[in-house]
Amino acid sequence: MAESKEDIIRRGYKAFGEGDMDTFRSSIYTPDVVQHMPGSNQISGEHKGVDNVLGLYGQLFELSGGTFAVDLKSVKTQGDKVVSVHRAKAEREGKTLDADETIEFTFSGDKVSRLDLTSADQAAEDAFWG
Repeated sequence: MAESKEDIIRRGYKAFGEGDMDTFRSSIYTPDVVQHMPGSNQISGEHKGVDNVLGLYGQLFELSGGTFAVDLKSVKTQGDKVVSVHRAKAEREGKTLDADETIEFTFSGDKVSRLDLTSADQAAEDAFWG
């Protein structure tokens, strides 16, 4: 049985939590994947291409002194997209991030080609990431 798109996203969250970036490169993301980060801070914007998206993840860990973590709450198919909700937590320069985030995943075949993140509290995210 083929892996469902929801299962692919769950596998991605597991790889993220384990720091397994090779899994993203080899079997989850397309080479031209784009991740959109909202807001007005140093991680905001369009991160284009698998190297830049994985570089973003490295930046999240670096800026947070390795404390950045996400706790997956739900994964649901909505039309032709998959939507996840997670809790993001991190510490940085005496500040704490504890926010709900949603990611809308767009697929090309059986790989993710686009991720659009939204935060329940973008002002808090902007203040945290500076």
